[in-house]
Amino acid sequence: MHTEMKTFKKGGHTIIWGDAIEVLSDEIQDNSIDLIFADPPYNIGKDFNGTKDKWESDESYLQWSYQWLDLCIKKLKSCGSFYVMTSTQNMPYFDIYLRKRLAILSRIVWYYDSSGVQAKRYYGSLYEPILFCVKDKNNYTFNSKDILVEARTGAVRKLIDYRKPTPTVYNSEKVPGNVWEIPRVRYRMNEYENHPTQKPVALLERIINASSNEGDIVLDPFSGSFTTSYVANQLKRKSIGIEIQEEYIKIGLRRLQMASDYNGQPLEKAPRSFELVKDKKQTMLNFSEA
Repeated sequence: MHTEMKTFKKGGHTIIWGDAIEVLSDEIQDNSIDLIFADPPYNIGKDFNGTKDKWESDESYLQWSYQWLDLCIKKLKSCGSFYVMTSTQNMPYFDIYLRKRLAILSRIVWYYDSSGVQAKRYYGSLYEPILFCVKDKNNYTFNSKDILVEARTGAVRKLIDYRKPTPTVYNSEKVPGNVWEIPRVRYRMNEYENHPTQKPVALLERIINASSNEGDIVLDPFSGSFTTSYVANQLKRKSIGIEIQEEYIKIGLRRLQMASDYNGQPLEKAPRSFELVKDKKQTMLNFSEA
């Protein structure tokens, strides 16, 4: 496991190769971050480039989590926002812990369909929970006009609101509710990276548009496929991404165009699995035609 920190910087973006708790403790200034999005390991046994995200016990996982949660709170500006994810079974503990330290404004459900094999002896999970927290519920950024979605009542059904002095059609747009139906990243998608828990661009676009402004600093302490930093760059924000796995650091360097090679090797996107299958099928077809 990597222990020595290494920092890469370019154009308002910073990538730090190191342990999240160590980096948050030593490298990030207190009260300096506008928005934090944290998507930590869930303690469910996922394989992150050969490292399993499984702690010795649930208690040890929670103790580790409380450490980085406390550090994230310290790094956040007084007007800052904090979005945090974890597994459905651990979110109640996060919720109870954070509600004593921050104002929880929304408990968001990120819902997605699944075409894969589902559980047969219980109800399989089709969502992941997200807490939206702020330090000061009277002073925080929320750009509602930048995240409007279609309001079916007005945009599609054209229903009339007769409660108003002059009856009018309902609005055609609205601020999203707390259930977000956004597809998971699958290997057939162009944005797919070689990471087991990649979060979709659309999810981060909504969060970053809503809870930060151009020029703000967005921090992701568990960057993984670096979608947070990538979207921050697209939306003209600054970013700090922390990641402990070297293979994922390479993804970040490439997605942010901070380097074209790494240790003398070109940084290239891993081919999507279906492209390999397609190539094999095409080879077989050409052979049969010959």
